[in-house]
Amino acid sequence: MDTARVNGREIAFEDSGGDGPVVLFSHGLLMNRTMFDPQVAALREDHRCVAWDQRGHGGTPVDGPFTYWDSADDALALLDHLGVDDAVLVGMSQGGFVSLRAALRAPSRVRALVLIDTQAGVEDPDAVPLYEAMRDQWLAEGPAGVQDAVAAIIFGDGVDPAPWFATWAAWPAEHLTLPLRTLVERDDLEDRLGEIAAPALVIHGERDAAIPVDRARRLATGLPGARPLVLVPGAGHAANLSHPDEVNAAVASFLGELA
Repeated sequence: MDTARVNGREIAFEDSGGDGPVVLFSHGLLMNRTMFDPQVAALREDHRCVAWDQRGHGGTPVDGPFTYWDSADDALALLDHLGVDDAVLVGMSQGGFVSLRAALRAPSRVRALVLIDTQAGVEDPDAVPLYEAMRDQWLAEGPAGVQDAVAAIIFGDGVDPAPWFATWAAWPAEHLTLPLRTLVERDDLEDRLGEIAAPALVIHGERDAAIPVDRARRLATGLPGARPLVLVPGAGHAANLSHPDEVNAAVASFLGELA
């Protein structure tokens, strides 16, 4: 793991190096850069793969409230630190929220977007009380009482959650409360998708319990440069982890079109 001092904080990241086109991977809530290990392994021969930890995740601390626009600025500042002019941004769920905002903030820096199990709208109001109840139980009793439910939402079937349970057991309280606040208070981008001209690929698990498929369809329809929506049969919210072969094939094909 490396760190970069950007925007007044230490950002943890891993860089595969090489001279290929840069792909920047942004993870989902309660995850970290390692969730993209299957994609980095598949792509690193031809691409320079950079996976980073967002505020309050992995090796990157959080010291106060923030927005996904702040996270987008972190991503762009990390590219500056690495001397990278532009990159393909790959974002899963929360990482997609960040990637969309980076594309709006600095369109010339975003060569293309790969958006996995994400959306452009706000959080479903009906889901917020459930998330807050899980947070409160986690803070009061530790993650053991809610981790199975959290894992079911994120992973569905096909992923061994045990390594993530170990990660969550050491999760500081502020790394839970502040990122969750950012999630539920984010702004709506659906009416701004037409401003994003970059080529885009939207990938979504057909059994995603966190973000319905119709949100992915709206995302793919709203982005002018989007390819046809890729649905991953049997996949839940973290399709890139549960079905890496299918996701890797779709991403590699899309990246090949950009060459």
